Amino acid sequence: MIIRNKSTYDPRVLRPEFLLRPDIVFLNHGSFGACPRSVFDSYQAWQVELERQPVEFLGRRFDALMRDARAELAAFLGADPDELVYVPNATFGLNVVARSLPLHPGDTIITTDHEYGALDRVWQFVCKRSGARYVRMHIPLPLNSAGDVVETVWAGVTERTRVIFISHITSPTALVLPVAELITRARAAGIITVIDGAHAPGQIPLDLQTLGADFYVGNCHKWMLSPKGAGFLYARQEMQPLLQPLVISWGAERNVDSGSSFIDEHEYQGTRDLAACLAVPDAIRFMERHHWPEVRHACHNLVRYAAEQITGLTGIEPLAPVTDEWYAQMCSLPLPTCDAVALKRRLYDEFGIEVPIVTWQERQFVRVSLQAYNLQSDVDALVHALEVLLPQVTTQGQDPSPLP
Repeated sequence: MIIRNKSTYDPRVLRPEFLLRPDIVFLNHGSFGACPRSVFDSYQAWQVELERQPVEFLGRRFDALMRDARAELAAFLGADPDELVYVPNATFGLNVVARSLPLHPGDTIITTDHEYGALDRVWQFVCKRSGARYVRMHIPLPLNSAGDVVETVWAGVTERTRVIFISHITSPTALVLPVAELITRARAAGIITVIDGAHAPGQIPLDLQTLGADFYVGNCHKWMLSPKGAGFLYARQEMQPLLQPLVISWGAERNVDSGSSFIDEHEYQGTRDLAACLAVPDAIRFMERHHWPEVRHACHNLVRYAAEQITGLTGIEPLAPVTDEWYAQMCSLPLPTCDAVALKRRLYDEFGIEVPIVTWQERQFVRVSLQAYNLQSDVDALVHALEVLLPQVTTQGQDPSPLP
């Protein structure tokens, strides 16, 4: 299969815009992202401006700079600027939410068995302190119906359910989950919704006010292309009083005309480098200049090509149909039972390929995540390397086909 992209987007033109090493086949945008040169230049320019007059920058310009950066991010996300604050990353933002909610012994947080491990640990920590229970609902695979996913999650709901926590796009399995219906049901039942959107902004279109989650946390440094250190916490205005800042500083009692204690308490927390947040508008404009809907569409088509080639090699079907209902710009594809550590190391050491080999529910997966700089030849290089290495790292005598 040869991909013929009818759009004006050409990855060979955009590839030099990124700072990635040319000797590495980079198929792991999903872990930490990659920042374009022009956005990184803006980031460094903000750092220089801070150092030239730090008292003016942090003491007199802080509020206006952050207000403007927040407004552009809010417009991109379909939110009101007073409904979100910048945080260092999604994990930080979800800590704010999880550690603020009023949970009591016997209360439950309903989630899935596809969640990011760091956030599982956050909720376990919160439950240990509060006496609440963290209930992971098993999502049977392969997936065929979004409605089945919704019903499976909702089957865990009881009169003691206080929170539904779910990823918009899962980290280990790269699946786009049907969060909108769950949010609607939860609102009607008086259940708080907390959405882990670490992988969603920039990879799929978002309108947070229409989506209606109580709390939505995302990263800007992944698919939105900002420098590292920029994420966001969105909270519906009526839910903001529940949140307690992780750091108490001058923002807790500031007398400024922001109109929102939520902004003051969570944004102003002492001396910090604002540059990554202030560069987010430049990242948004970079995407606008380069017609990002076309880029996303082309990357999704390349994901489909990767899935076709890798499943053809392994004979193991994907976790869901490789359509835009379930996948965007990344896809986790099952592998034969193998030594994941050895495979990942050898892919990098021997073939110069950076790609995650994920062990999830005692199965191994290759998670391919593709961005504007990726070519079909990058995927072909991975397929060739897997063809060489899988026979050498596959565990003999075990059936690789059953899904978890």
